[in-house]
This record gives sequence, structure tokens and C-alpha cells, in this order.
Amino acid sequence: MLERDDPETVGRRVQRLRTARGLTQRQLAEPAYTPAYISTLEAGRVRASDEALRHIAGRLGVAFEELAAGRPAHLATDLRLRLTGAQRTLAAGAAEEAAGRYGALLAEAETYGLVDEQATALLGLGECGLDTGDLTEAREYFERAESCQAGEPLPVRVPAVRGRAVAHYLAGELRYAVYLMESALDELNRCGLHDPDALLLLYASVIGPYMDMGAHARAAQAAEFALALAPQVADPALVARMHRSVARTLLAEGRVAEADASLAKAAELYRQLQIRTELANCHWMRGYVYAQDGELERAEEELRTALAMLSAQRAALYSSQAAVELADVLHRRDKSEEAAELLHEVLGDLSSERGAVHSAAAHRLLGIIAEDARDTEAAEEHYVRALSLLERAGAAGDLADLCRLLGDLLRRTGRVEAALDAYRTGLGHRTAPGTTTLGPAPAQPPL
Repeated sequence: MLERDDPETVGRRVQRLRTARGLTQRQLAEPAYTPAYISTLEAGRVRASDEALRHIAGRLGVAFEELAAGRPAHLATDLRLRLTGAQRTLAAGAAEEAAGRYGALLAEAETYGLVDEQATALLGLGECGLDTGDLTEAREYFERAESCQAGEPLPVRVPAVRGRAVAHYLAGELRYAVYLMESALDELNRCGLHDPDALLLLYASVIGPYMDMGAHARAAQAAEFALALAPQVADPALVARMHRSVARTLLAEGRVAEADASLAKAAELYRQLQIRTELANCHWMRGYVYAQDGELERAEEELRTALAMLSAQRAALYSSQAAVELADVLHRRDKSEEAAELLHEVLGDLSSERGAVHSAAAHRLLGIIAEDARDTEAAEEHYVRALSLLERAGAAGDLADLCRLLGDLLRRTGRVEAALDAYRTGLGHRTAPGTTTLGPAPAQPPL
């Protein structure tokens, strides 16, 4: 429902437009109303009915929404058209350019009180923040988008929930990220809200936090569900482009409702293009499983696929994570030099606030490579830095193994007491493969 301006504002607008067109109050009023009614309306002493405003808008040659709320004709449709353009820019990997466009569109939507368009722009700004690594800013945008969509059903709110969870995950807050996504999955499945796009987005996004927490069984199940849902978003780019082009034609012909429908389809497809980033997680998960089973060649193939997909999207943080996993497989395939080079490249994109767990994994692997080269000093330095990062992030799944590596190194260099301290720390974080300290798993979808 259109939110109208107050009577005084509407009255001044009617008077301004009438005067600009050289009409008298009688000419504006006839044949349905009286000059006295127009005079009272222009003075702001009466709230005109929608029927009266539509009559007056017709006589003035303007759209009803422009007269009632000050919006230019077809503003909402034009904004949606430009928002899909920004989504296309982001999907092409130009996050900074997309952020500039989203920011301008958000300001325009706020000026005219277009809540749905505000939410879309905020989601876009949040995704830009994830891609560029501005995690605090990204989380704030997603929170604002959730506020805009507070009255909407959960499937509509899922992109904002998922975005906020991913921002927490990339900042090293694993448990809270999983809590947010599992809560949404549980509600979707228990309440029969089986929206494929919403489910795919959440299942694909929760894999990374599961893996880092040592919840391998849940990660494998989430990957299975995500891959089962994936065919529904096979190649949205071409279809989205078509819908956007059609919308331009329809809008030019004045067929606003049909243009809006076409734009809605385009916007949804461009949003789904972001799922290509999430689907890379599924290839990463497969690569991990193959690596655990000793199928290193297949693992390398899957991880290279994941890295290629992420690099194509210019998703810097995600690419760094996939590169760390790939480096581990390369090291195990006796390609340690290539692995070390890859790790040093990605460490520049990671920190304790941006990808803490994978930064720790990079240091751990560099420590192992240094040990193989008998450089114990460098190895210890990498292990200690990794330990600090993991303790801060609460990544229990990797802490025990890292403490064992550090303890073994300290023992071999004659520092027995320090080695015992490292072992004790590791025992305190011991987690069996496939388990987690999280609560019960969320309800499952009806696949």
C-alpha cells in the first residue's frame, strides 16, 4: 500500500502543479468536485480520498503516486531495473563498482520510502562487503536488510540471515554463524517452507563452518543436500539478461506490471548467481572427502575446480580458503614448492579478522613444509601463529592436531616441558572426527 504524504504537503503539491499548468481551481475540480473543495485541499485542511487524488492527477497529467507521495512516475520500477544492473555488475566480479551503484540506489530508495528496494540495495552492499573483505560493514548491511524485511516470511529473509552468518564466519565466529544458519534451516524444514533457493543458499553456506569446527558428518550431509538442489540454478545468467532486456521494452511501452514481473525474475536469477560462489564449497567438500580417502588426484581436481569458480567471481576471501585446501593436497602429492608458493600468496588476503581459520591452516601447512626442510625455527613460528589464530576462533576441530605437531617439534628439539604443555592444550580441545559440540542437527528437507 502506498504511504501518502500529509495533507499539507499534498495540498502544496497540488497547488504548485496546478499553477504551473495555468489551471484555475474550477478547471481542476470539474466535473466531479467544486472549486471550494480544491481550495480546502490546497490549504491542507482536508485529506483527499484516493479517488479524488486520482481525478486531480488525471487533470494535472501526473501519476497518482507522484501526487500522493511525491514519487516520480514509475520510480519503483526504474529503481528495480537499476538494481538488477548492479546485481549483474556484482555477479561479474566488480564488487567495488557494484557497491557504488548500490549505495546511490539505497539513498534514492530511502528518499522515497521504498522499503523493498532498500532491502535489495542493502543485501547487495552486504554481498559486496563479503567479496571485498569488509566484514563489519557487510554484517551491518545485512542486519539493516533484515530490519527492512521484518514482516516478510522466512524464505524472503534467508539471504540476509545467510549473509550475516557468513560475515560472522569469515570473522572467525564459527559457532554463532552455524547457530544462525541451523536455526533458519530448522524453521524452514519444520514449518514446511521448502523453498529450494533458500535451502540451497543455507546448506551450501554452512559447509565451511561445519568443516572448521570438526563437524565433518554434518558438512558432508549439507553438501549432499546442496548438490541435490543445485540443478535448479544451472545457468541463470543468460535468462536474467533476457528478463532485464524484456523489462526495458515493456517499461517503454507503459506496461509497468509486466515489466515489474520480468524484473523480479531477473533479480532472483542474479541473486542466484551468488550461489555459484557457494557451490564452489561443494566442490571443496568433495575434494576434502577424496583427500581423506587418499584419492589425491581426484581431490586436486575438485579443489582446482572450486578455486577456478571462486576466482572467476573474484571472491578474494573464498578463493584464499580454497587455495589453502588445495595447497594441502599439493603438499601430500610431493608438490611442496607449489604448495608453499600458493600459501604465501593467500596469506596476504587473510588475517585474524578476515579468514582466521584458513590463515591458521596456511601457517600450519607452512610449518609442516618447513619441518620437512629441517627449518625448525620457521616451523615453530608458523605453528605458534596458527595456534593463536585457532584459539581465538574456537576452531576445536584443528586445535588438537596443531598442538600435537607443535609438541612433537618441541620434544625433538629437547624442550620437554614446553612439549608437555602443548600436548595438554591439545587434549583439552580433542574432538573426534564427525562430531561437534553443537546441538541437535536441524530438520531435513523432503528431498
